[in-house]
Amino acid sequence: MTASTATQDVYFFCTCLVDLFVPEAGLDAVTLLEKSGVRVHFPEEQTCCGQPAYTSGQPDEARAVARQQLGLFPKPWPIILPSGSCAGMMRHHYPTLFAGTPDLARAESVASRVWELSEFLVDVLGVRLTDYGVPTRVALHTSCSARRETNALRTTRALLGQLDQVTLEIQDHESECCGFGGMFSVRHPEISGGIVRDKVAAIRACGAETLITGDCGCMLNITGHAAKTGTAITGKHLASFLLERALGLEALTKKGGAK
Repeated sequence: MTASTATQDVYFFCTCLVDLFVPEAGLDAVTLLEKSGVRVHFPEEQTCCGQPAYTSGQPDEARAVARQQLGLFPKPWPIILPSGSCAGMMRHHYPTLFAGTPDLARAESVASRVWELSEFLVDVLGVRLTDYGVPTRVALHTSCSARRETNALRTTRALLGQLDQVTLEIQDHESECCGFGGMFSVRHPEISGGIVRDKVAAIRACGAETLITGDCGCMLNITGHAAKTGTAITGKHLASFLLERALGLEALTKKGGAK
């Protein structure tokens, strides 16, 4: 595993969902960055980006939550997130959320430095991966926000495409929502359930052994529905999958080192 840039400093915003439900994804993302020659800083006061309140039509509540994050990134370093939906919220919606307030300048500074993990690995670090794993077939799910607001489909496919023992099976519903959508699944459970049912059926039909995604909310929704309906789907966050494949059991050091 090599990177084309010298060591640099970045902030890591792990997201509240990763912190509470899939902490290993955050830890693996940090390891990937460190093994790519990056020095990672983790502001311990971080909480939520404010997206749940924002997408529920509660801008005042969202602003109160988001404001707590604005002071966590004082140095002009990139801010890396292992979630396309949260990255989209901070990059695209913070300037709107704080428009006309004294916090706008800080919000714009944060927004301009936000990177979704796969974006940063591909477009900034130029990471090159060596596959140490056995042959496997995977399906990919990118969240709606990740596709539209970070172009994560391109960069995630680029990373998976470097793994010569991994075959990407294109599921019939790859571009469609998983049905989670935060509060959408709570307010419209029947619609949400129908969407995830179709998504699970498409993943099963494509013949993949593992579902790969960069958004843990989607992963928990899809694998949870699959388990509930009797046919489990193994889900892995992209960071965990890449770490497992590219570092393997042989080492926790990069092959060749960062350049």
